[in-house]
Amino acid sequence: MQDLKPSEIVAELDRYIIGQHKAKRSVAIALRNRWRRQQVQDDLRDEISPKNIILIGPTGVGKTEIARRLSLLTDSPFYKVEASKFTEVGYVGRDVESMVRDLVELTVNHVRQGEQEAVQEKAHSIAEERLLDLLLPKAGGSEPAERPTSTEPALEVMTAASEEHSSTREKLRRMLRKGKLDNRYVDLDLPDRSMPMVEIFSNVGMEEMGINFKDMLGSLMPKNLKRRKIKVPEALEILTQEEIQNLIDMDKVVRTAVAKVEQSGIIFLDEIDKIVAKGQSQGPDVSREGVQRDLLPIVEGSTVNTKYGPVRTDHILFIASGAFHAIKPSDLIPELQGRFPIRVELDALGSEEFARILREPRNALVLQYIALLRTEGVELTFTDDAIERIAAMAQEVNERTENIGARRLHTLMECLLEDVLFDAPRQDLTRVEVDAAYVERKLEAIKKDEDLSRFIL
Repeated sequence: MQDLKPSEIVAELDRYIIGQHKAKRSVAIALRNRWRRQQVQDDLRDEISPKNIILIGPTGVGKTEIARRLSLLTDSPFYKVEASKFTEVGYVGRDVESMVRDLVELTVNHVRQGEQEAVQEKAHSIAEERLLDLLLPKAGGSEPAERPTSTEPALEVMTAASEEHSSTREKLRRMLRKGKLDNRYVDLDLPDRSMPMVEIFSNVGMEEMGINFKDMLGSLMPKNLKRRKIKVPEALEILTQEEIQNLIDMDKVVRTAVAKVEQSGIIFLDEIDKIVAKGQSQGPDVSREGVQRDLLPIVEGSTVNTKYGPVRTDHILFIASGAFHAIKPSDLIPELQGRFPIRVELDALGSEEFARILREPRNALVLQYIALLRTEGVELTFTDDAIERIAAMAQEVNERTENIGARRLHTLMECLLEDVLFDAPRQDLTRVEVDAAYVERKLEAIKKDEDLSRFIL
């Protein structure tokens, strides 16, 4: 983040997302402010709260993609959740605190994966020694044996026999690395995975109980080992994974993950407009105002208990989004409105933006299909007039049916290329050019039939 100025963050987002400059500016400033807060003196640092954002706009205009690309850009812990999944405390359903637990779980797994990659080489080296011990008994001898031996190093006087043993071990190592032992079998003691596990389905706020109960049982029960005969490459892989787990300091992983979540976590709350009540409703409104009130302390800053210990949410950045068709952000409860000071309205997309989406981003749809068919030996090309026609059709279908934004392009492209995707690979199918006439031929009949269009496009 030290190297990324807000203008550079926007430029990076421009490589993947077309338009929506106001939204990109807002999230870039919010992200840079997090780094600025880290540079402030300690007594003031904790007083600076994140400026949460509400992104307002119809579906398919890039709200989720902006938040997701933001997290990838800065390697920040990121979790997306639909606000409509939650219910008020006291009712059966997901508790709002579960999104913080899920974010922590994802971050721990991500940090653990990074640590595993760091110790991979060392673990492979140790596993190779253990495998050589299995292939060659310590007592020595010219013939390798296939029975397990102790991996503890023993003090011994170097004699002619031990020198011969060392020479045989090195020969065996070279054979192992060259793959000449890949068809050999070794006996390996593996944990027996047939132990019965207990799952607990509990009420709201107790999602962690089942997991902790399993962990407790796992530590109390003796580990049953089962001897299996497996091939050398598989044995090397199993031993490497064992050594990776032995080399990783899980306490350090958890500490790092919790710190990352607390200081740079991003939670993306989609469909926040779905938890706003539309006028008076009858009966308990378990998925609307009650959820807002449960959400309030999490957004304000509180401590959530997780299986990895308490996690503070004071500096987690919350980015909410919603279409806000029938209601408006001011219909949220006043306390929650105050916790989302930045409101950005995203622009609806038209044919011009659709054409740019098909062509310009690094992950553009056209490039994706070209790459997919190239794997089958088919060279796919699109003319400019074809892209313009697809974009115009997407806008027409959105206006006539439901406006789902850029997601309409996925449907059109699948219908357009269905025959090519089905026929490939075929000897006489090596090149396909998609022009405006091709688009008309494939899609015009469906588009004209409004009833059919509603179902297919």
